[in-house]
Amino acid sequence: MWFKNLYIFAFTRPFTHTEDALESALQEHVFAPCGKTELSRFGWSSAIGKHGDRLLHFANGSYLLNARKEEKILPASVVKEALEEKVEQLEQEHSRKATKKEKEQFKEDITFELLPRAFSRISDTQGYVCPEKNIIVVNSSSRGKAEDFLALLRKCLGSLPVTSFVPDAGAETIMTSWLLDQSLPERFTIGFEGELKAMGDDGAILRCKNQDLLSDEILAHLNGDKQVVKVAFDWDQTLSCILCDDLSVKRLKFHDSVYEQNEDIPNDDMMVKIDADFTLMTGEINRFIDDMLAQFGLATNSYLEE
Repeated sequence: MWFKNLYIFAFTRPFTHTEDALESALQEHVFAPCGKTELSRFGWSSAIGKHGDRLLHFANGSYLLNARKEEKILPASVVKEALEEKVEQLEQEHSRKATKKEKEQFKEDITFELLPRAFSRISDTQGYVCPEKNIIVVNSSSRGKAEDFLALLRKCLGSLPVTSFVPDAGAETIMTSWLLDQSLPERFTIGFEGELKAMGDDGAILRCKNQDLLSDEILAHLNGDKQVVKVAFDWDQTLSCILCDDLSVKRLKFHDSVYEQNEDIPNDDMMVKIDADFTLMTGEINRFIDDMLAQFGLATNSYLEE
């Protein structure tokens, strides 16, 4: 339930789907386990896991969704060994080299044969849609998985007009100014971890941990040719995280004082607990997103078409 990473996307047109319409659309791509000869499956599963069977959960004006993926694990070394045996057998029997097409067919046959015995890996990617803020927030540390989440939702709805937040001035330029000018935004406290990168594709990279980012040593790098591409900070005595230059948020962690707000809710009343936690989490994340985007001259409704 509690998100640990954020990829934030803006709607370019208002999200107007009702709860019932969205649930119905998601039903078109419900997750089902892989068949014996399938490599992967991707679809929607219960938004709140074992505590419910609906594909979305609505609270605090937001829709929670969960995309589930199953992948069969076939170790490359096993496939390679079996392929080499097949190729060797053919070359001995026919006294010639195996062709590229034959090798490809062997590999396909081996994969088909091994799939029923392969282990499965199941992973979930959660996200929530907040129509009031015109955003989708995906809980993933991987841009690719966040895009997969959006693609699955787009497949259900027919279209999904969203885009990434991009400041007019580069995010790395603004984050670098925070350290160079020591002009930290209100409610932001710089942490002790970051990443600096010199300009250019082959630019030098400096990763720092347990390092005072306002020290003369770091400032010397910034006054040279490096810019801040990741920076850790604490926000409003509410959460800590690492902000990246694509405005994604990694290793999000709420302070204990946030969790304690719902401690008085009995765990045996699970639906009330889930609603309260989701309401609290989305409320704090939305508040943080508003403040964070403002530092880059952006707002959650800034991409809506007029």
